[in-house]
Amino acid sequence: MKILRIILLSVIIGGLTFSSAFAMKHLPEERGKTLFNDPKLSGGTSGKSCNTCHPGGKGLEAAGDKKEWKTPAGKHSTMEEAVNTCVTMALKGKALDANSQEMKDIIAYIKSLKTKADKPMKKGY
Repeated sequence: MKILRIILLSVIIGGLTFSSAFAMKHLPEERGKTLFNDPKLSGGTSGKSCNTCHPGGKGLEAAGDKKEWKTPAGKHSTMEEAVNTCVTMALKGKALDANSQEMKDIIAYIKSLKTKADKPMKKGY
């Protein structure tokens, strides 16, 4: 009976560990990064992804703090509008629903770029 309890406890601990690791890989920022690198985002036909113009998110580090976003199509009052301008113009895809999970994930990824930019760079001494 004692061995059965140990086995059961081991299985539970293993399951919790696996679940936690699995959940970490599926945060909105991670899903957003995957979409950011997907040239087929929203049916895009250009063969480009967001990462084509913004490698590693370059140029978007301050996007999460803005109140107005500028794109080649003009000024936008929401980040969702700016993202959709890029999706429709650069990627040649269909605009994402502003309330969709895909849009929320891309926005989460773009906002996460600020925290990466804030981290001090280590010198290679």
